[in-house]
Amino acid sequence: MAIIIALIIGLVIIAVIANLLQQQKEKQDAERRLEMSKYKTIVEDTELIIANDANVPITRNGFIILHRRVLYALKKMNSTTPGNKDVHARIKDCTGKIEACDFRILDADTLKIPESEKPLITLIQGIKKYRVILRSEHSKGNLTAPAFMEEDKKIEQLQLRINVESQMRRGNKAKANGMVGSARQYYEKALATLNAQTNTSDYITATKAKATTILAEISNQMKASKSAKIETDEDGDNLDALFAPKKKW
Repeated sequence: MAIIIALIIGLVIIAVIANLLQQQKEKQDAERRLEMSKYKTIVEDTELIIANDANVPITRNGFIILHRRVLYALKKMNSTTPGNKDVHARIKDCTGKIEACDFRILDADTLKIPESEKPLITLIQGIKKYRVILRSEHSKGNLTAPAFMEEDKKIEQLQLRINVESQMRRGNKAKANGMVGSARQYYEKALATLNAQTNTSDYITATKAKATTILAEISNQMKASKSAKIETDEDGDNLDALFAPKKKW
Protein backbone atom coordinates (compact mmCIF):
# COMPACT_ATOMS: atom_id res chain seq x y z
CA MET A 1 0.00 0.00 0.00
CA ALA A 2 2.80 2.38 0.94
CA ILE A 3 4.49 1.61 -2.38
CA ILE A 4 1.30 2.45 -4.33
CA ILE A 5 0.90 5.72 -2.44
CA ALA A 6 4.53 6.58 -3.10
CA LEU A 7 4.06 5.81 -6.80
CA ILE A 8 0.96 7.99 -6.95
CA ILE A 9 2.77 10.85 -5.20
CA GLY A 10 5.71 10.39 -7.57
CA LEU A 11 3.44 10.51 -10.60
CA VAL A 12 1.74 13.64 -9.29
CA ILE A 13 5.11 15.30 -8.73
CA ILE A 14 6.25 14.30 -12.23
CA ALA A 15 2.99 15.65 -13.70
CA VAL A 16 3.39 18.94 -11.82
CA ILE A 17 7.03 19.28 -12.92
CA ALA A 18 6.11 18.43 -16.53
CA ASN A 19 3.32 21.00 -16.42
CA LEU A 20 5.65 23.64 -15.02
CA LEU A 21 8.25 22.84 -17.68
CA GLN A 22 5.58 23.06 -20.40
CA GLN A 23 4.38 26.41 -19.06
CA GLN A 24 7.96 27.66 -18.94
CA LYS A 25 8.52 26.52 -22.52
CA GLU A 26 5.30 28.22 -23.68
CA LYS A 27 6.32 31.40 -21.89
CA GLN A 28 9.77 31.34 -23.51
CA ASP A 29 8.21 30.69 -26.93
CA ALA A 30 5.80 33.60 -26.44
CA GLU A 31 8.66 35.89 -25.39
CA ARG A 32 10.71 34.69 -28.37
CA ARG A 33 7.82 35.42 -30.76
CA LEU A 34 7.38 38.85 -29.17
CA GLU A 35 11.08 39.61 -29.58
CA MET A 36 11.04 38.42 -33.19
CA SER A 37 7.97 40.54 -33.91
CA LYS A 38 9.64 43.60 -32.38
CA TYR A 39 12.83 43.25 -34.42
CA LYS A 40 10.89 42.38 -37.58
CA THR A 41 8.93 45.64 -37.19
CA ILE A 42 12.19 47.57 -36.78
CA VAL A 43 13.56 45.99 -39.97
CA GLU A 44 10.38 46.62 -42.00
CA ASP A 45 9.89 50.22 -40.81
CA THR A 46 13.55 51.10 -41.42
CA GLU A 47 13.59 49.46 -44.84
CA LEU A 48 10.59 51.60 -45.83
CA ILE A 49 12.67 54.70 -45.05
CA ILE A 50 15.65 53.23 -46.95
CA ALA A 51 13.41 52.59 -50.00
CA ASN A 52 12.65 56.31 -49.75
CA ASP A 53 9.51 56.48 -51.87
CA ALA A 54 8.87 59.83 -50.15
CA ASN A 55 12.16 61.26 -51.56
CA VAL A 56 13.46 62.34 -48.16
CA PRO A 57 16.93 63.87 -48.63
CA ILE A 58 19.01 61.28 -46.73
CA THR A 59 22.79 61.73 -46.71
CA ARG A 60 25.30 58.90 -47.21
CA ASN A 61 25.92 58.89 -43.45
CA GLY A 62 22.16 58.75 -42.90
CA PHE A 63 21.82 55.65 -45.09
CA ILE A 64 24.64 53.96 -43.18
CA ILE A 65 22.83 54.71 -39.91
CA LEU A 66 19.63 53.17 -41.28
CA HIS A 67 21.37 50.03 -42.61
CA ARG A 68 23.20 49.55 -39.31
CA ARG A 69 19.84 49.73 -37.55
CA VAL A 70 18.52 46.99 -39.84
CA LEU A 71 21.69 44.91 -39.34
CA TYR A 72 21.40 45.20 -35.55
CA ALA A 73 17.76 44.01 -35.63
CA LEU A 74 18.61 41.12 -37.98
CA LYS A 75 21.44 39.96 -35.72
CA LYS A 76 19.06 40.07 -32.75
CA MET A 77 16.57 37.98 -34.73
CA ASN A 78 19.34 35.50 -35.52
CA SER A 79 20.37 35.18 -31.88
CA THR A 80 16.73 34.84 -30.77
CA THR A 81 15.94 32.15 -33.34
CA PRO A 82 19.20 30.68 -34.69
CA GLY A 83 19.39 28.75 -37.94
CA ASN A 84 17.04 30.89 -40.02
CA LYS A 85 18.57 30.88 -43.53
CA ASP A 86 16.58 33.91 -44.68
CA VAL A 87 17.86 36.00 -41.76
CA HIS A 88 21.43 34.82 -42.46
CA ALA A 89 21.10 35.88 -46.11
CA ARG A 90 19.70 39.30 -45.17
CA ILE A 91 22.53 39.88 -42.68
CA LYS A 92 25.05 39.18 -45.45
CA ASP A 93 23.18 41.44 -47.90
CA CYS A 94 22.90 44.31 -45.39
CA THR A 95 26.59 44.04 -44.45
CA GLY A 96 27.51 44.20 -48.15
CA LYS A 97 25.43 47.34 -48.67
CA ILE A 98 27.11 49.09 -45.73
CA GLU A 99 30.57 48.17 -47.05
CA ALA A 100 29.73 49.22 -50.62
CA CYS A 101 28.21 52.53 -49.40
CA ASP A 102 26.44 52.98 -52.77
CA PHE A 103 23.25 54.90 -52.07
CA ARG A 104 20.93 57.24 -54.00
CA ILE A 105 21.70 60.56 -52.34
CA LEU A 106 19.32 63.55 -52.41
CA ASP A 107 20.52 67.03 -51.49
CA ALA A 108 18.28 68.80 -48.96
CA ASP A 109 19.41 72.26 -50.13
CA THR A 110 18.39 71.70 -53.76
CA LEU A 111 15.37 69.46 -53.17
CA LYS A 112 12.29 70.77 -54.98
CA ILE A 113 9.34 71.00 -52.61
CA PRO A 114 6.30 69.20 -54.13
CA GLU A 115 3.53 71.56 -55.18
CA SER A 116 0.61 69.11 -54.98
CA GLU A 117 -0.80 68.12 -51.61
CA LYS A 118 -0.39 64.31 -51.68
CA PRO A 119 3.39 64.08 -52.41
CA LEU A 120 3.98 66.97 -50.00
CA ILE A 121 2.19 65.11 -47.18
CA THR A 122 4.11 61.92 -48.06
CA LEU A 123 7.40 63.83 -47.86
CA ILE A 124 6.50 65.39 -44.49
CA GLN A 125 5.51 61.98 -43.05
CA GLY A 126 8.75 60.43 -44.35
CA ILE A 127 10.80 63.21 -42.77
CA LYS A 128 9.07 62.72 -39.41
CA LYS A 129 9.70 58.95 -39.45
CA TYR A 130 13.35 59.46 -40.40
CA ARG A 131 13.81 61.99 -37.60
CA VAL A 132 12.23 59.62 -35.05
CA ILE A 133 14.69 56.89 -36.09
CA LEU A 134 17.65 59.27 -35.77
CA ARG A 135 16.59 60.25 -32.25
CA SER A 136 16.04 56.60 -31.30
CA GLU A 137 19.50 55.59 -32.53
CA HIS A 138 21.08 58.55 -30.73
CA SER A 139 19.31 57.70 -27.45
CA LYS A 140 20.52 54.07 -27.71
CA GLY A 141 24.11 55.23 -28.13
CA ASN A 142 24.29 53.92 -31.70
CA LEU A 143 24.80 57.42 -33.08
CA THR A 144 27.36 59.95 -31.85
CA ALA A 145 26.20 63.42 -30.86
CA PRO A 146 28.04 65.21 -33.75
CA ALA A 147 26.62 62.76 -36.34
CA PHE A 148 23.12 63.15 -34.89
CA MET A 149 23.36 66.96 -34.84
CA GLU A 150 24.57 67.07 -38.45
CA GLU A 151 21.73 64.88 -39.75
CA ASP A 152 19.05 66.45 -37.55
CA LYS A 153 20.06 69.98 -38.54
CA LYS A 154 19.64 69.20 -42.25
CA ILE A 155 16.18 67.78 -41.62
CA GLU A 156 15.20 70.73 -39.43
CA GLN A 157 16.24 73.18 -42.17
CA LEU A 158 14.25 71.20 -44.73
CA GLN A 159 11.16 71.28 -42.52
CA LEU A 160 11.58 75.05 -42.26
CA ARG A 161 11.75 75.33 -46.07
CA ILE A 162 8.63 73.20 -46.50
CA ASN A 163 6.70 75.24 -43.95
CA VAL A 164 7.73 78.64 -45.31
CA GLU A 165 7.47 77.83 -49.00
CA SER A 166 4.07 76.17 -48.54
CA GLN A 167 2.76 79.34 -46.87
CA MET A 168 4.21 81.54 -49.60
CA ARG A 169 2.74 79.35 -52.35
CA ARG A 170 -0.68 79.64 -50.74
CA GLY A 171 -0.10 83.38 -50.53
CA ASN A 172 0.75 83.56 -54.24
CA LYS A 173 -2.36 81.57 -55.14
CA ALA A 174 -4.59 83.80 -52.99
CA LYS A 175 -2.97 86.91 -54.49
CA ALA A 176 -3.55 85.63 -58.03
CA ASN A 177 -7.22 85.03 -57.18
CA GLY A 178 -7.59 88.58 -55.86
CA MET A 179 -7.78 87.47 -52.20
CA VAL A 180 -5.17 89.95 -51.01
CA GLY A 181 -6.26 89.76 -47.37
CA SER A 182 -5.64 86.00 -47.28
CA ALA A 183 -2.41 86.45 -49.23
CA ARG A 184 -1.15 88.89 -46.61
CA GLN A 185 -1.97 86.43 -43.79
CA TYR A 186 -0.04 83.61 -45.50
CA TYR A 187 3.01 85.82 -46.04
CA GLU A 188 2.85 87.16 -42.50
CA LYS A 189 2.87 83.55 -41.19
CA ALA A 190 5.87 82.72 -43.39
CA LEU A 191 7.75 85.80 -42.18
CA ALA A 192 6.88 85.11 -38.53
CA THR A 193 8.26 81.54 -38.91
CA LEU A 194 11.51 82.92 -40.36
CA ASN A 195 11.82 85.58 -37.64
CA ALA A 196 11.38 82.90 -34.95
CA GLN A 197 14.57 81.09 -36.05
CA THR A 198 17.42 81.48 -33.57
CA ASN A 199 20.05 80.77 -36.24
CA THR A 200 20.43 82.46 -39.59
CA SER A 201 21.43 81.30 -43.06
CA ASP A 202 21.55 82.58 -46.61
CA TYR A 203 18.18 80.96 -47.23
CA ILE A 204 16.55 82.64 -44.22
CA THR A 205 18.01 86.06 -45.10
CA ALA A 206 16.98 85.86 -48.78
CA THR A 207 13.50 84.52 -48.04
CA LYS A 208 12.88 87.17 -45.37
CA ALA A 209 13.74 89.87 -47.89
CA LYS A 210 11.46 88.31 -50.51
CA ALA A 211 8.53 87.93 -48.09
CA THR A 212 8.97 91.50 -46.82
CA THR A 213 8.97 92.87 -50.38
CA ILE A 214 5.82 90.96 -51.36
CA LEU A 215 4.07 92.01 -48.13
CA ALA A 216 4.84 95.65 -49.01
CA GLU A 217 3.36 95.10 -52.50
CA ILE A 218 0.24 93.53 -50.99
CA SER A 219 -0.09 96.40 -48.51
CA ASN A 220 0.15 98.98 -51.34
CA GLN A 221 -2.37 97.00 -53.37
CA MET A 222 -4.81 96.94 -50.44
CA LYS A 223 -4.35 100.70 -49.89
CA ALA A 224 -4.95 101.41 -53.57
CA SER A 225 -8.03 99.17 -53.55
CA LYS A 226 -9.36 100.96 -50.45
CA SER A 227 -8.78 104.41 -52.00
CA ALA A 228 -10.53 103.33 -55.20
CA LYS A 229 -13.49 102.09 -53.19
CA ILE A 230 -13.76 105.38 -51.30
CA GLU A 231 -13.73 107.32 -54.59
CA THR A 232 -16.37 104.99 -56.06
CA ASP A 233 -18.56 105.43 -53.00
CA GLU A 234 -18.21 109.23 -53.19
CA ASP A 235 -19.08 109.22 -56.90
CA GLY A 236 -22.06 107.04 -56.14
CA ASP A 237 -23.21 109.45 -53.41
CA ASN A 238 -22.93 112.38 -55.82
CA LEU A 239 -24.96 110.55 -58.48
CA ASP A 240 -27.58 109.61 -55.90
CA ALA A 241 -27.81 113.24 -54.91
CA LEU A 242 -28.30 114.35 -58.54
CA PHE A 243 -31.00 111.83 -59.31
CA ALA A 244 -32.74 111.95 -55.95
CA PRO A 245 -36.36 113.26 -55.96
CA LYS A 246 -36.58 116.95 -55.29
CA LYS A 247 -38.13 117.96 -52.02
CA LYS A 248 -41.28 120.02 -52.09
CA TRP A 249 -41.34 123.10 -49.90
